Amino acid sequence: MLYRRQGFPEDGEVLLCTVTKVNPDSVFVHINEYEKSGMIHISEISPGRIRNIREFVSEGKVIVCKVLRVNRERGHIDLSLRRVNESLRRNKLDEVKQEQKAEKLIELVAQKMKKDFKKVYDEISASVRKEYDMLWLAFTDVAVGKTTLEALGVAKEYQKELDESIQKRFRAEKIAVEGILKLQTYADDGVAVIIKALKTIEALPNAIVRYLGAGAYKITIDSEDVKKDEKMLDEKVEEVLEFMKKNDGSGSFAKEAAEE
Repeated sequence: MLYRRQGFPEDGEVLLCTVTKVNPDSVFVHINEYEKSGMIHISEISPGRIRNIREFVSEGKVIVCKVLRVNRERGHIDLSLRRVNESLRRNKLDEVKQEQKAEKLIELVAQKMKKDFKKVYDEISASVRKEYDMLWLAFTDVAVGKTTLEALGVAKEYQKELDESIQKRFRAEKIAVEGILKLQTYADDGVAVIIKALKTIEALPNAIVRYLGAGAYKITIDSEDVKKDEKMLDEKVEEVLEFMKKNDGSGSFAKEAAEE
């Protein structure tokens, strides 16, 4: 990965590192994103007693670490391996994967235009990083229309080829926001009441309502912004439940966790 940051990392930052040396009581690593060295004390390798540090790390192994403290004057960076939970590790590896994807995209554009990859990469990244820390973040926003390559200052000669590639490879994946809505009413026009209530849900963008039986309905929204759509669904469900109360009925809603 070509991506590099300047200066020193911040306390708490999660970084990709490569083990360079393993001692009996410490591990030295190369911090890939900053081109700097860091140290992990044996107490920060894993919880509990460690009999053999090499059971956890070895030279050349790529690991995800968390920055504990930075001494800029001495150039010392203390890291932790044990304080990186599975979620942090997975998120970091996914971030790296996305950035590599962005770099590969630029490489393909450079090849298509018969230009030097490193030169094209440097020019594009110099423009993009005035607004974004990483290329993939910018490309994702371009794909969904939140910004444009022109607005980011990318040279005009690259815009057409790059934009076409971004639209193909960086379109946001849709995630299902789902839940089970149960409705019942004792009103004389109960069927009409329920139909009207469901139309409130069906009016949501990308919403699909399926009848499951016994007054239960499965609601699914193909979402590109989970938090936004979950909030929107919650508000509409609240409207529906209030509507049911006013029409001699009742209801309940059980949200199902979105799988990202």
